[in-house]
Order: sequence, then structure tokens, then C-alpha cells
Amino acid sequence: MKAMILAAGLGKRMLPLTESLPKPLLSAGGRSLIEWQIGRLQQAGITDIVINHHHLGEQIESALGEGSQLGVRIRYSVEPERLETAGGIIRALPLLGEDSFIVVNSDVWTDFDFAALQPLDPRHALAHLVMVPNTAHHPEGDYFLDNTGRVRENGAPRLTYSGISVLHRSLFAGYAEAYQPLAPLLVSAMRANLVSGERHDGDWQDIGTPEKLQALDRQIKHAR
Repeated sequence: MKAMILAAGLGKRMLPLTESLPKPLLSAGGRSLIEWQIGRLQQAGITDIVINHHHLGEQIESALGEGSQLGVRIRYSVEPERLETAGGIIRALPLLGEDSFIVVNSDVWTDFDFAALQPLDPRHALAHLVMVPNTAHHPEGDYFLDNTGRVRENGAPRLTYSGISVLHRSLFAGYAEAYQPLAPLLVSAMRANLVSGERHDGDWQDIGTPEKLQALDRQIKHAR
């Protein structure tokens, strides 16, 4: 499968660091957040990557180029106007090619093994979500993962959507390229029993603030 890294956010919670640098290029442990993500994908054998960008996106292209120095092939989906998650994916569909593809946020740090993700049969699932335990800043969670491996809109206990998923292009059928968040499409598929999921209890962090970036930097350096 190919992978899409979502990198079109404005990074408002990271201000003032993101005034002149896009959030995916902020560094921890001597590498940018997006380079760590690309490295994990590459280690899992996923080497065909699409990156969308909006805010200061030309800096991302300048830093990463075509990806050869990282052992991958990178193509870019430019968003002159920000399209949100689903809209950005719809714009990038011609580059993603295959029926199923991995989607991952550029600003999550995780030890999740991307090699475990598999293509989807749209008769059984249009999305597969990696779920994680709720964090202090998001204690209410997002969705319920039942004991059959299906993700539900309602139920308890709730877990947090990690920003890591496999999506089938059929999830976006009938939607035009426009500003469109992903959650409503996922909920619609959940109601049709077409969203599977798994729980990851390893390291997962949403690097959303300068304090979290500093903590990750210390974690990586301490581990060396």
C-alpha cells in the first residue's frame, strides 16, 4: 500500500514556533517530526508516500525533496486553500492509486508497526482505525471498539483515534473536493458496520504543543 501523511495543518497550538516553520518540520531528537514518520513507514516497507501541505508547504518540499535521501518516493498534494482531512485526501486520491492506503498524521509519535496494516475489502470495511487509550487532554475519547473488532460511534469505554488508519477510496465516493473533515464520513461508515479497528497500547503521543515537543526531544535523547 501507499501512505499519505497529513501535513496541511496550521499548527496554531505550536505558536510561536510555527510562525515561520510548518509544524511537520519542527525537530525532536535531531530530526523533524515528519522525517521520523517517514522513517517508520520506510522501515515497514512502505516507500511510496504522498504528503499534502498548505501552511508554508514549500518548506516541506524543499526539506524532503523527492524522498530519495530517506529511502522513499514522495509526491506532494498542494492545497492553496486548506481542505481539512477528508477534503485533502479526496484531492490526493489520483496520487494514491490503489484501492486502500494508509493515512497518518504528521504530528504523532508512535512505536506502532505500520507493517501490520493490511488492505481493506470494501465489502467488509471502508476504514480501519488504530485506537489508543485516552490522554489527559482528550479524556472523553472518540469512539468505541467492540469485542468483534468493529468501531462504533457510541459505547463504552471509548478510545481515542490515533490518527493512523487504512482507508478505502470507496469511503469518499460521491464527495467532491471541498473543505470536509473526516469524522462525518467515518461515522456514516460506522453506522453501516463498515469500520474495523485495533487497539495500540504502546508509545503514542500527539505532539501538539511546544511543551510536548520538548518532552519528546528529551525522551529521544535519553533513549540513545
